[in-house]
Amino acid sequence: MCGIFAYYNSLVEKDRKTIIEVLLNGLARLEYRGYDSAGMGIDGDKPGEVILFKEVGKVAQLRKLISESKVDMNKTFDTQCAIAHTRWATHGPPSPVNCHPLRSDAKNEFIVVHNGIVTNSTELRLVLQKRGYRFESETDTEAVAVLSKYVWDSQPETHSDFTTLVKAVLTELEGSFAFVFKSVHFPNEIVTARRGSPLLIGVKTQKKLKVDFVDVEFAGEPGEANIAVPASDSKSLLAVPASSGAKVFRTQSRAFFSEDGVPEPIEFYVASDASAVIEHTKRVLFLEDDDIAHIAHGELHIHRLRRGDNKSSTRLIETLDLELAEIMKGKFDHFMQKEIYEQPESVINTMRGRVNFDNHVVTLGGLRQFLPIIRRGRRIVFCACGTSYHSAVATRAIFEELTEIPVGVELASDFLDRKTPIFRDDVCVFISQSGETADTILALRYCLERGALCVGIVNTVGSTLSRETHCGVHINAGPEIGVASTKAYTSQFIALLMFALVLSEDRISMGERRKQIIDGLHELPGQIKRVLEGDKALQDLARTTLANQRSLLIMGRGYQNATCLEGALKIKEISYMHSEGILAGELKHGPLALIDENMPVIIVMTRDSLFPKVQSALAQITARKAQPIIICNEDEEAFPKFKTIRVPKTVDCLQGLINIVPLQLLSYHLAIKNGFDVDFPRNLAKSVTTE
Repeated sequence: MCGIFAYYNSLVEKDRKTIIEVLLNGLARLEYRGYDSAGMGIDGDKPGEVILFKEVGKVAQLRKLISESKVDMNKTFDTQCAIAHTRWATHGPPSPVNCHPLRSDAKNEFIVVHNGIVTNSTELRLVLQKRGYRFESETDTEAVAVLSKYVWDSQPETHSDFTTLVKAVLTELEGSFAFVFKSVHFPNEIVTARRGSPLLIGVKTQKKLKVDFVDVEFAGEPGEANIAVPASDSKSLLAVPASSGAKVFRTQSRAFFSEDGVPEPIEFYVASDASAVIEHTKRVLFLEDDDIAHIAHGELHIHRLRRGDNKSSTRLIETLDLELAEIMKGKFDHFMQKEIYEQPESVINTMRGRVNFDNHVVTLGGLRQFLPIIRRGRRIVFCACGTSYHSAVATRAIFEELTEIPVGVELASDFLDRKTPIFRDDVCVFISQSGETADTILALRYCLERGALCVGIVNTVGSTLSRETHCGVHINAGPEIGVASTKAYTSQFIALLMFALVLSEDRISMGERRKQIIDGLHELPGQIKRVLEGDKALQDLARTTLANQRSLLIMGRGYQNATCLEGALKIKEISYMHSEGILAGELKHGPLALIDENMPVIIVMTRDSLFPKVQSALAQITARKAQPIIICNEDEEAFPKFKTIRVPKTVDCLQGLINIVPLQLLSYHLAIKNGFDVDFPRNLAKSVTTE
């Protein structure tokens, strides 16, 4: 949801055309996050001048706008900083004036790009307007830009240091955010900050850095705790906190100097996502909540608003295990199609090094030291949103069967709305592909405050969820660019299943069942490949039987309930067809009223212990003249009169992993048939970083 990209070079000569190309390519890598407009702010020809380009639509439209401008593309810069953004509208419709960067005034004294929501922006606007400041957009972000100018105008002590000024601004803000600030008053400097929205900094140097970390610096005199006052505690809304005038004691930024103390040529890339920087560098630093990063004079300094918050005193510069080819489409037409076809490999990657198929042993290193505590837990609570929620629904039954621990599955937003009772002997498991889902992170912090053990199941290294949980499992699905999650679902499913297998390894009575499941996991990649080989038949189904339909029901029972929910979600989010996943046992309690000869129905009838009950549901809908499409096993002979989608047979608790693949492909082909943008469905964002 929205994307930030900024580029800073020091002692590295670049012409303006190259700088703009770096920014545009960075924004293009962030397109999958969802957006409706794009913009950038770059250095002008005169000292202190800032040029803004803003356009509604895709990054290609912004590129066209810039190409038609009259700026000198050949001007070179030894040192410069530029910021860019893709916006997903929240406050105000998509328009050039609402597009980021937002400015403080007509002179562009301060410009800001922002992900997230400033919840007290209305109050800030009112106060600033009363003091004579004017606004031109409808966005919450503009209040931050104008507030920056107000602090500059009213607090001379902030003129000496950009970080001090930004701190004074941040202490007045409520909500979640990631910011990058640029100002004509501090040329060749940028300040970034985050609270609740992801932000990382890529570092590119010609020589190896002296150390692989950056020291965190605090405001105040040495030995003093200089705590910033939150806006909600301030007596006056715009009373600048005492900390804004405090001295900032700096250490030398050890990572960025040579042995003789001479600054090295260096480039920094600030981004919401690693995919935007991977073509430039694999060396990245992940900012934590309430970090403020100041880039100037070829150095990176990190500060915090609070001294005594038990955060680490360093930020590691990590090496990404990610290749550019992984985030490119390759031979496929769309990222979603590529990611569906990657599932035979992605499920192997999730299991690699963790499942010993010869000895039937599962090892999850990230959980090892916490397993005794988890086994003693009173209950396990899964908490997630959307597709991640469905992966929890899919594995709840096998968790309870193997561990005999009660398991609850919660939607993160409802979990918070209900103020769900959580106790110290609860184990709370948080599932998120990005690790930055706002509702899930807020639910995590709610549980941490109540003393529960918190476990993360995530796909993104360095994400907020991976850092703030006590322990967890990285699903290793690889980068997922398409907004509609596919391979992350199957990898989350397997990660949760492995979690259940590890928890039950001390139960002798479950030995044979565990062996059966692990053998099933071994066969899984090959079985998914066989399903993918039937893609042409699914394409034909989308073009014939389901063509021009406005609604679709998908029903199943037991382990397949989650398959129905997830399949319906995929169809509705990318093909815009109304689709509903129905528990077959609930058919007579209302949904049967929808059934007639014109209502398309897919019913999941792969063989398991509940097969006779699903047969009953089939009889009920056919008695109402429905002509269902049946998902069944390859050797099934019970449905000669019906259209079928045939899939390999596996262990009952794994069957959903195979059954979901044809529904993913079907949703893809339905969307393509109607000419929709598969990777960027309307109104949706990949990473939902606001509530």
